Amino acid sequence: MTHYQSQLIVQTAGKQFVSITSKIKHIVAQSGIQTGLCTLFLRHTSASLVIQENADPDVLRDLSSFFAKLVPEDGISYIHDAEGPDDMPAHIRSVLTKTSEQIPIHQGRLLLGTWQGLYLWEHRDRPHQRELVVHISGN
Repeated sequence: MTHYQSQLIVQTAGKQFVSITSKIKHIVAQSGIQTGLCTLFLRHTSASLVIQENADPDVLRDLSSFFAKLVPEDGISYIHDAEGPDDMPAHIRSVLTKTSEQIPIHQGRLLLGTWQGLYLWEHRDRPHQRELVVHISGN
């Protein structure tokens, strides 16, 4: 079994979904692995990874709206506010989603569904530089 690891830096512009699908596909191709598993790990506690609809942007807008209602940024609901009123809600949102994903690889390609895309979901208001570890194992 072969292992290949790469680190990807993703610049965000505040709260948003950043599509990382093409970048991850490129890393998988570079690995040369034909059959295996791609593991993604986001090294942060206020952003997350999601596999989600890649055709209709309304899905991503609705997810953002739902999470804004579910985890309000009202400035009074949380004790932890050292980095501002968006900090603790960002931590909660990352707990409710994920900081890692695994996608099978077949014939050198990610086995994502037709309408699936990979996104880094920034939960903070201001821009951040996020680090993503991509680990690929297989043959």
